[in-house]
Amino acid sequence: MRVKVTKRGVVIPKDMLGGAEEVEIQKEDHRIVIALLSERDPIFDLGKNPVECGVRDGAEHHDHYLYDCGS
Repeated sequence: MRVKVTKRGVVIPKDMLGGAEEVEIQKEDHRIVIALLSERDPIFDLGKNPVECGVRDGAEHHDHYLYDCGS
């Protein structure tokens, strides 16, 4: 398939992407590689359900709360 490159780039028809929810686009040498991702990267879900424990300085002193074990 050949497509015209516009000032905004190119459009890839959705039917060519199958059921992919995401694609990864990389430039390798003189090629553009588009990888279809079947699963969402779990890194995007970090922080969606934070734990509430009443600690007000958890970000600043997280090592103390994780590793100090009460000493």
